[in-house]
Amino acid sequence: MTGQKFQYKKMKFEELILLAQNDDMKALEELIKQEQRNVFAAFSYLTQNKQDISDLTQEALLRIARNIKTLKNPKNFKGWANQIITHLYYDEIRKISRKPNTISIDSETEESNEFTIKNLLPDKRCKPQEKCISLEIEEIIKNEINNLPEPFKIVIVLRELQGMSYDEIANATKSSIGTVKSRISRARLKLQENLKNYI
Repeated sequence: MTGQKFQYKKMKFEELILLAQNDDMKALEELIKQEQRNVFAAFSYLTQNKQDISDLTQEALLRIARNIKTLKNPKNFKGWANQIITHLYYDEIRKISRKPNTISIDSETEESNEFTIKNLLPDKRCKPQEKCISLEIEEIIKNEINNLPEPFKIVIVLRELQGMSYDEIANATKSSIGTVKSRISRARLKLQENLKNYI
């Protein structure tokens, strides 16, 4: 039994998806276990309410499990899963009757590679004292992302933390690629300004 579990752990992600699509419950269980952290991380940057993070994570994982057979190409899993996350997040905003802030986008700004959130996230291998400081910075970053207007928040999380392409983000948020690029660029500038004392 343990050997079988270990076998699933060693499998490539795409293999797990194919097995899960063929009703292999152990493969589906392993797939959900592996994806859990990504989903939780996305929601933890999108909302500050811990209960909401847990509920949304649970619901997203449930939808992934329930709809895995609808995924046509296992290579597209990340984009497909992030669409589920995005739709759930927007549903939550609508549910609590909070309208996204209106944003005027006059120009499509080019992306700057100088500032990325990933570079600021804590290194899990650092020593206890360093880890403490890193976790404190991560909390500050989360708060700053949470304070961004909704459309900025979702695109920066999908790009920086989930690694989605501009095409995928445009598809998930039902926006043009130019709008996505502009929002990401503006979100980065805003975060860079607000985090300059911690970088």
